[in-house]
Amino acid sequence: MAGKFELKVAKDGQFHFNLLAGNGQVILQSEMYETKTSALNGIASIQKNAPEDGRYERLVSKSGKPYFTLKAGNHQIIGQSQQYESEAARDNGIESVKKNAPDAQVVDTTA
Repeated sequence: MAGKFELKVAKDGQFHFNLLAGNGQVILQSEMYETKTSALNGIASIQKNAPEDGRYERLVSKSGKPYFTLKAGNHQIIGQSQQYESEAARDNGIESVKKNAPDAQVVDTTA
C-alpha cells in the first residue's frame, strides 16, 4: 500500500498534515498552517524535497532519542519525525519518507 498525506484541521482552525507510510504509521508531521492553501503548498514542498538526502537533518532530542527534520531549499523546516529508539530506526524513517512522499496522494479530511 502506498503512502499518503492526511490533511487535517486543528481545533483552533489551523491546518496541518501527516505523512503516513503504507502501513498507516505516521512518518512525518507538519507545522501548523493558517490556511489550507499554505498546508497544500507544504505538502508540495515535502514531495519535492523528500528525495534529496541533504535536506534531512539528523538530530537527537534532549532525552537522547534520535529524530529528523526535513528542510526546504530555503532551510525552513517543512516536516519533523517522531522520536526513535535508535539511529538505525531514524535512518529507516528517512528512507521511508524518501520512498513514500514524492508520489503520496493527499487525503483531505477537513471537509
